[in-house]
Amino acid sequence: MGEIFLPNKTKLICGFIFRNQNYYTKAKNILENKFGRVDFESNDLAFIYTKYYEDEFGKNLIRKFASFKKLINPKDISRIKIFTNKIEQKLAIGARRSINIDPGYIDLAKLILATTKNYSHRIYLNRGIFAEITLTFKNNTFNPNPLTYSDYTSQEYIKIFNEIRNRYYEEINKKDTRATP
Repeated sequence: MGEIFLPNKTKLICGFIFRNQNYYTKAKNILENKFGRVDFESNDLAFIYTKYYEDEFGKNLIRKFASFKKLINPKDISRIKIFTNKIEQKLAIGARRSINIDPGYIDLAKLILATTKNYSHRIYLNRGIFAEITLTFKNNTFNPNPLTYSDYTSQEYIKIFNEIRNRYYEEINKKDTRATP
């Protein structure tokens, strides 16, 4: 029988897709008020991997990633996804969203994304939210899984997630970061 232990707190990340920088700034400010300051922010990246969002947002979309200094309990990711959905609704223009926010977390072994969409590689958490292991860390880098979204398989994104993981590694080695039940 394995020993039961509490996991370490994890590094909250959010991926954003938007066209207008103002909506990113507004969403980031709301998230910082709730989760503390952003400690990593990627450059603007051209979102060229799918046309899925173009009907809703238009063309020339931007992708950006941010992580937060304050660590989170991994069990809270479903609550965080519900919160980010509310931000999307608040910033919507009529029935159309102005920003897409994908929260997740990084620990030493993986990158988890929260989603409202069920599929074979996703596990139900609660309140209509699922989680997927999007990337796994092995051989000193993040690696995609067979059903990982194509943009998350790019070396550009993986470099970003490795940087965030390095920050997380340094942070958890400075203090006790066990999650609470």
